[in-house]
Amino acid sequence: MYIPHSDEETREILSALGLESLKDLFSHIDPSLLKPPENLPSPMAEEELRKYFRKLAKENRELICFAGGGAYDRIVPSLIGYIISRGEFLTAYTPYQAEASQGTLAAIFEYQSLICELTAMDVANASMYDGGSALAEAVLMARSIKGKGGRMVISGGVNPLYREVVRTYLPGRGDELLEVPLQEDGTTDSERIREEFKEGTCFALVVQYPNFFGFVEPLEEFSSIAKEYEVPLVVVADPVALSILEPPGKFGADIVVGEGQQLGVPLNFGGPYVGFFATKKEYVRKMPGRLVGMAEDVEGKRAYTLILQTREQHIRRERATSNICTNQNLLALANLVYLNLLGSEGLREVALQSLSKAHYLKEKLLEAGFEEVFSGSHLWEFPLRHERSEEVHRHLAEEGFLFGIPLGRLYEGLEDALLIAVTERRKKEEIDTLISCIKKYLCTC
Repeated sequence: MYIPHSDEETREILSALGLESLKDLFSHIDPSLLKPPENLPSPMAEEELRKYFRKLAKENRELICFAGGGAYDRIVPSLIGYIISRGEFLTAYTPYQAEASQGTLAAIFEYQSLICELTAMDVANASMYDGGSALAEAVLMARSIKGKGGRMVISGGVNPLYREVVRTYLPGRGDELLEVPLQEDGTTDSERIREEFKEGTCFALVVQYPNFFGFVEPLEEFSSIAKEYEVPLVVVADPVALSILEPPGKFGADIVVGEGQQLGVPLNFGGPYVGFFATKKEYVRKMPGRLVGMAEDVEGKRAYTLILQTREQHIRRERATSNICTNQNLLALANLVYLNLLGSEGLREVALQSLSKAHYLKEKLLEAGFEEVFSGSHLWEFPLRHERSEEVHRHLAEEGFLFGIPLGRLYEGLEDALLIAVTERRKKEEIDTLISCIKKYLCTC
């Protein structure tokens, strides 16, 4: 452990904290966690270590994925890895020196432009850490836009993990989070939203489009309610779905955020991922993160540079809009390459294939004894019930399938339900084999 303080400074700090030693500083940690594992192998030479890890790697299994919940197993073109690995791009750090970073800055500018095109918003920033933190920052920004109120209304159809991130942000400001439940059709109860707004103490409305369960929320209605009560509308959007759905900007959304993992970033044990963030031009100075703008150099040639850097490193801390200190430049570049490779028609084809395959699988699962949770229309993600859902989920993992997400861990009352997702990567043969395994298991047990 590296401690930059002198012994005297350390004693002063501990004294101010009412502690006697550094050990006391970590007394709240389970002592067993501070001990090194006892089953580590003895030291090895470099070549021995390679063999050891190759052996361990052979124990890994790649499951055929029918799960989503915010991270999806989509096809990632090989060209993406090649381009983002080139020397001029292989960095996640910020290009402070514009004169030496025109390629990277141009790429970020193009990324911002494509996010604006997808969302139909005026301006987008250079990316965020991930979808969850992008939403939390959007909530804080909405509070700044509204300027008053201590309560926010959020749909129960927003990703539960994102809602947890928002909850960690709000207590420090003394704000309250109000969750609105879903209706039988899988969309948010608009009348409950109106009831919450009538008190006049709310500063934001947050919905997901499509929501966590895959159902398309009526954004036009929610936008009308938000405008009626003069509350900013924040939309968590699926970027692939925006290729076949009307974008949030068309409905008057004030802030649009989301996760860009689907756009050329493979699944990777939880990340890193990349959040996108877009808003109206009138709110640009309240937006977190940073922006790249196009200008001219002293010779009148096109040039790119960082603009509106509103974080505390660049301006007085009390004037900062956020403590977001960087962007996911490398992964945003992957998004950019993916969108350019596929184009609008290619992205639409990804969405349509996912949709078609999802409904094919759902029909087969209903025939196998599963039941619908909601009655509405969905895209490529949907929840289904079965009295033995957890059991089926575990069995299929042994058969080589990651079959949905058990919803009982995330939603009370859905202990017998699974959230299933299908992407363009899944083949008909994989779906048919999955159904065959399910039917065989249910018939023999």
